[in-house]
Amino acid sequence: MIYIFILLLVLFMAFSYQYAWWKPAVDWKRPRVLMYHMVRDHIDGAKFNKLRVKPAEFEKQVAWMKAEGFHFVTMQELQQNWGRHPEKTVAITFDDGYLDNLENAYPILEKYQAKATIYVVVDRHDRDWSTYKKAHHNSGELAREPKLNDEQVKLLADSGVVEIGSHTMTHANLAKLSDEECLVELTQSKQVLENLIQQEVTSFAYPFGIYSTRDVALVRKAGYHNAVTTKEGIDLEQPDFMQLQRIKISGKDSLFAVKLRMKLGKRA
Repeated sequence: MIYIFILLLVLFMAFSYQYAWWKPAVDWKRPRVLMYHMVRDHIDGAKFNKLRVKPAEFEKQVAWMKAEGFHFVTMQELQQNWGRHPEKTVAITFDDGYLDNLENAYPILEKYQAKATIYVVVDRHDRDWSTYKKAHHNSGELAREPKLNDEQVKLLADSGVVEIGSHTMTHANLAKLSDEECLVELTQSKQVLENLIQQEVTSFAYPFGIYSTRDVALVRKAGYHNAVTTKEGIDLEQPDFMQLQRIKISGKDSLFAVKLRMKLGKRA
């Protein structure tokens, strides 16, 4: 009997260490920014299933946020009204511009009256940008993922539910570019998207989360008002709007894990 007790105690301690459920929540007055990529079923044996949140799981997450009284905003709204948001404000973001954002995520967002921001790569079709970070990531898996076409981007922008932000022209690794090349990626993507959706594009996401102080300055110079990183966490009361943190939502997270991420801002 004592062995069973010890085993249960060890399992409980391991569970508590992994999830840190006992830690106090970060002040709910501080907005949460969530980072997603795809909302679609997993692919057997695929490398990037962590980027794929199953539609049923995404609906569970959004439904829970709605039931808990979360206030959904776009990134533009988040930045413009910072400090005046109610408790439990959340900004849902998607990187890259995958077709499933429209086919699978949008109906759920619309159902629960939840807003989101999608950061679109302008030259996004047949492009395996995973190799821009690590050359050996040359499976073509992300290149094969269907992307939004221009008409669909415009449709989402006109929906009143989705804000379109920029993710550069080519999902560039900014660290490998000259100042001039970097500024071209930033300014051209903004201009192309604005011409497409006939709205101002003020929100930006750093590809791969790779950026430097130079890039922050160039993003500001290009005319963006806010930019998100891949740094995990919840920002302070007076953040740097050009280096906003996000909470990563993995395709392998349970709803329980997502709840704890929302509470603490990062993996325990």
